[in-house]
Amino acid sequence: MIKTVNLCKNFKDKKAVIDLNLEIKKGELFSLLGVNGAGKTTTIKMLSTLSNPSSGDIFIKGENLKENPNKIKRIMNLSPQETAIAPNLTVKENLLFMAGVYQIKDKTLKVNKLLNTFKLEEIQNKKAGILSGGQKRKLSIALALTNDPEILFLDEPTLGLDVLSRRELWKTIEELKGKTTIILTTHYLEEAESLSDRIGIMVNGKLSSVGTAKELIALSGEKDFENAFVKIATGGEL
Repeated sequence: MIKTVNLCKNFKDKKAVIDLNLEIKKGELFSLLGVNGAGKTTTIKMLSTLSNPSSGDIFIKGENLKENPNKIKRIMNLSPQETAIAPNLTVKENLLFMAGVYQIKDKTLKVNKLLNTFKLEEIQNKKAGILSGGQKRKLSIALALTNDPEILFLDEPTLGLDVLSRRELWKTIEELKGKTTIILTTHYLEEAESLSDRIGIMVNGKLSSVGTAKELIALSGEKDFENAFVKIATGGEL
């Protein structure tokens, strides 16, 4: 679904992403991890068309992003770290508005489906601004799915949520696996371990290691994923 070839991004004298070669399969949930400044956010911005690479190529479903940017943008969407909702509109009004933006033919059918998928029926007439943090995150992800994207970028989807809200959102994300190709960034290691089909760890702008959580634990020689991540992310000897 996604392939990068020698992808680079430079900011003046800083090399944020260096020769990134990555393949993400159709329908998998791929987590991109790294400490702050490792290059993961810059990578996500390039993959989601929010930033242009300095060099290298991105292929989406075999098509070069440089050559067909508008066509490719139509099959992806992003749920940003900052909850993207209209606070003065109700939950349902937010979804209807977005369905209008994407010119969905049967807006009511689509909105009702999203309300059901994200279990938002009971609060559909509440103003979005007064929702709990977990409810806002659910709505934000639902809005990103209005156009049925084949690729969904989730940037820190559970940031700041309490444990119960986070686990509830995990269930919703798990239900999307296999249907939608999901690229997840998170600082919650247990989240990446629980949800991901595969995980990539970036170190100083380079993709250091890729594999399942179990494969990365074995590669690092550590007993659990947290220690494996720390060892890989800090450049420890493997």
